[in-house]
Amino acid sequence: MSQRLPEEWFLKDTRINAAIAWALVGALFAVAITAFLELLLARMALAAVAAFVAITPALVERRWTRTVPWPLLLVCAIPLSTGALGVNFLADVVTGLSIAALGMLVVVAFQSTGSVRMTPNFAVFFVVFATMATAGLWAILAAGSAYYFDTAFIETNEELMMIFNAAALAAFVAGGVFRLYFQRQLKANLERVGGEGVSAR
Repeated sequence: MSQRLPEEWFLKDTRINAAIAWALVGALFAVAITAFLELLLARMALAAVAAFVAITPALVERRWTRTVPWPLLLVCAIPLSTGALGVNFLADVVTGLSIAALGMLVVVAFQSTGSVRMTPNFAVFFVVFATMATAGLWAILAAGSAYYFDTAFIETNEELMMIFNAAALAAFVAGGVFRLYFQRQLKANLERVGGEGVSAR
């Protein structure tokens, strides 16, 4: 690779985007606190991680405008705020998309704050893997919460498998959408910097 791969896949540095993104981060922290008070540990963990990962680029670079696009953050926030997980298959797919978006936020944090570099193809694989792993982690946390704190949990193995199937469907759909986005964004970045010899794969 003769030139550094452009990292601006979908980081934004505008005041309007930052203002909306920070408002969503505040909402996610509120969800985390509310979930903690209600002993909904899985939702609390996901909301807190999403909020923290979203603000990591701004904290590291010490620029409050250095944030992820607010639509991506909104995809994370809505299912967590409404507590959609476990309601029905469609709601589970939406929640899976939320987790996939969280995976993309993690990719942003890695790319913008450290030495880790991911190609788009690997980033998509990471998102699919992270979505499935998070669904498994949710099941463990939710089951533990139900056992120790008598909170609500699914009643049958069929319902649990339905959640895992929904997460898998959401992971692959999100992975395909993100891959198409990466192709467009990286192509635009390469044209802007005149990067010959840089692969967008």
